[in-house]
Amino acid sequence: MDPRTEDVLDAVGPRLRSLRRDRGITLADLAATTGISESTLSRLESGQRRATLELLLPLATTYDVPLDDLVGAPRTGDPRIHLKPIHRFGMTFVPLSRRPGGIQAFKMIIPATPEPLEPTPQTHDGFEWLYVLNGRLRLVVGERDLTLPVGEAAEFDTSAPHWLGSADGRAVELLILFGPHGTRAHVRAENH
Repeated sequence: MDPRTEDVLDAVGPRLRSLRRDRGITLADLAATTGISESTLSRLESGQRRATLELLLPLATTYDVPLDDLVGAPRTGDPRIHLKPIHRFGMTFVPLSRRPGGIQAFKMIIPATPEPLEPTPQTHDGFEWLYVLNGRLRLVVGERDLTLPVGEAAEFDTSAPHWLGSADGRAVELLILFGPHGTRAHVRAENH
């Protein structure tokens, strides 16, 4: 076997173990979700069993990552990024980062509406940083109701009730960085 292929295959187990641990999933939970026995998962992570498509496909689905990311497949040299938009809550989220865990980057598009929507605040674990690329964002966080024009940024703990929408019914485009609770975006300015 080609040594490069051997290296890729040898790295699959540790990559799978790291991904599972980063997400805080036990072998028992993963076995229940994927239908793969705990012993098979353990042997796969320790490198005692080779990865097969039959094993990797349910893991890729469970972790919501491309199969290439699970195996660490080498890039093909094609510089294009194939973004797959996610449509939720009437908005479009375009993932800009592909690594599991840690801070995730998204372009978020809030479509135009004939009438501005009434806020329906939600909560979830994490921390969010956003930057308005286009339009006027209405941001409700707790008791604060703000309008952010192009070029403004905000950050907040998403365990506080929050809602994002258009301030004037027109489309809004944002850059969003979302991280697990306790993880914040850090900006450092250089003195010249």
